[in-house]
Amino acid sequence: MFALRRPLFSSRFFSSVAKNMEKHCVVPDVVDVAPEVVAEVSYPSGVKVDLGNELTPTQVKDIPSVKWNADNNAVYTLCMTDPDAPSRQDPKFREWHHWLVGNIPGGNVDQGEILSAYVGSGPPKGTGLHRYVFLIYKQNGKINFDEKRLPNNSGDGRGGFSIRKFAEKYKLGQPIAGNLYQAQWDDYVPLLYKQLGG
Repeated sequence: MFALRRPLFSSRFFSSVAKNMEKHCVVPDVVDVAPEVVAEVSYPSGVKVDLGNELTPTQVKDIPSVKWNADNNAVYTLCMTDPDAPSRQDPKFREWHHWLVGNIPGGNVDQGEILSAYVGSGPPKGTGLHRYVFLIYKQNGKINFDEKRLPNNSGDGRGGFSIRKFAEKYKLGQPIAGNLYQAQWDDYVPLLYKQLGG
């Protein structure tokens, strides 16, 4: 019975992730082509990312678990990026990337190479909702990344990022899985700025 129902479940997600990324203008603001498969993103606070739902910076402050239909023999890149920095109306720092992990073996994100350590959402007060986009790319093999490694207590080098250009540089092709949520300022944000040395 389960085997018969599974394709229906999958096909619902195939159309919904692309539809939602287009609805929220992730296509064309971040990528040219939306991934067809949803990545499951769950936070220790108990919330889940659900194709554009609104979460709070407090709920997303800790590193989430990210799952997708990974091939155990492949390696992947994961990115979480905000195209709305400092605001959706004035995205002059587009994109501000929050997390970047390469050379992920299979679906084991914690065994990947951390290029930029995870930093939660910190939308400035009064800038409205920001989009936070998760994208997974399948690599052609292990990559020798020459990016500067960024710790989670620094905002330097995170703005002005482009996952599109990063993917071109390392020949990653189009994303194979993804998800997104939206968030606006809450009272955790000043604590995050302190962590980032602001």
